[in-house]
Amino acid sequence: MLRLAVLVSGGGTNLQAIIDRVADGSITNTEIAVVISNNHGVKALERAEHAGIPAVCVSPKDFEDRRAFNRALLETVNSYQVDLIVLAGFLVVIPEEMIDQYENRIINIHPSLIPSFCGTGYYGLKVHEAALERGVKVVGATVHFVDKGTDTGPIILQRAVEVKEDDTPERLQRRVMEEAEWKLLPQAINLIANHRVQVVNGRTRIQ
Repeated sequence: MLRLAVLVSGGGTNLQAIIDRVADGSITNTEIAVVISNNHGVKALERAEHAGIPAVCVSPKDFEDRRAFNRALLETVNSYQVDLIVLAGFLVVIPEEMIDQYENRIINIHPSLIPSFCGTGYYGLKVHEAALERGVKVVGATVHFVDKGTDTGPIILQRAVEVKEDDTPERLQRRVMEEAEWKLLPQAINLIANHRVQVVNGRTRIQ
């Protein structure tokens, strides 16, 4: 049984997609051990509590410096004995110690087709604003393993989404969520839970 820690910062729509797919059996051999947010009082924590999942806040605001926060975050994750860390809209830089300890066991969902519109400064609505400003015709989402770069880890899954003439950043963001993010992240978790993803020479192989 794959034990997940899902890390979130806000509303938790990707978290909800995972909760729903575990509940309906689309994700097998998996349980969500804990949901951790870096912000107090967010909707994602409510979603976890409603589903009967332990919900914890580890906020940088509650610690004297970033080193103390990083240590507390890693200790919290470790205390739940998880096999996979899922970043589902977690807008915090992951401590290097965590990446070392959980090598190829941390995944992230990014709202673009990496390597487009990724890296430092590209998150949330900013990704979709940049895509529309550039005039691209296709956007999408990517699930990848997390390494010490920003959106540079091995790619697991991608899905394309068409850009429409009347799109606003908000409208495009919503459609990328519905058509790509909410499908890809559960799919990637299910593949990992069933031992179908390998990382070889910096690239993934899916069986």
